[in-house]
Amino acid sequence: MKRRFLYITGIIGSIYTAILTVLGFYAANRLMFMKLKDHDLIVKREIIAKRFDEHWYETVRKEDFWVDSPNGYPLRAVFLQPLETTRTVIICHGVTENKINSIKYARLFERLGFNSVIYDHRRHGDSGGKTTSFGFYEKIDLNALVSAVRDRIGSRALLGIHGESMGAATTILYAGEYEDEADFYIVDCPFSDFTEQILHILRTNTPLRSSMTLRAANLFLKIRDGYTTGLISPREAIGNIKKPMLFIHSMEDDFILPQMTKELYELKEDKKMMKLFDKGAHAKSFNENPEEYELEVLHFLHTFGFTAS
Repeated sequence: MKRRFLYITGIIGSIYTAILTVLGFYAANRLMFMKLKDHDLIVKREIIAKRFDEHWYETVRKEDFWVDSPNGYPLRAVFLQPLETTRTVIICHGVTENKINSIKYARLFERLGFNSVIYDHRRHGDSGGKTTSFGFYEKIDLNALVSAVRDRIGSRALLGIHGESMGAATTILYAGEYEDEADFYIVDCPFSDFTEQILHILRTNTPLRSSMTLRAANLFLKIRDGYTTGLISPREAIGNIKKPMLFIHSMEDDFILPQMTKELYELKEDKKMMKLFDKGAHAKSFNENPEEYELEVLHFLHTFGFTAS
């Protein structure tokens, strides 16, 4: 009887392990190779919403350039220069998007006296890279891009970084490790910890409630891509950031919860502002509140002495 019990227990354990392995492999694949939005659909969406003016983009003074990532692939960037100024903002888009989604922010900063650099994250748009790492490798790419931009605008020019969603988390991770090169940061709907963010998605959008699936996924992520979700934690990086930062989120966001931005705001010691919009789903704060959004950015810039003289 005892031998039979051990035999049955062994079979059940083996089946459970096999299922967990399959789920972990599947989850890791979904993370590394998240389906990207079609480029033409992004362009069409932004044109219809009047956030992308094709004529402006075709005629504005700009420089297309490539940056070699230390991770071993090229990054596609566009330096938009509608103004005679060295004041510049680098704009980091969210996951599944591309640099076209950043143009709405480029036009905002143009109105506030800044040129801008838009670029494609690894595996997005025209950039190279085989996987998405949600900030782990992207922060290294951003550091390379910042250096390339500094070479163009000079060491004394005012430089800011704006990030949305994954781009916001990447901005924080970058700033926590490579603080010196930018003068200010604006982060729109960042997650504070990637492990907690994935668990939130699993528990709200899938029948999976256990953290065991994520543990299995982390094993495959470590083997196949060299990191785990635990290494992607803006909450751990935020304490190292001394430069001014504006935090933005929408209270209607149920994908990345606004509580994560509140947490990051509280963890940053000083030189900080926060705006929580009542209206707007995930990464839609600007889309739903364009005038208020611009005024908030202007208020932030004025407060910390970054407005044009």
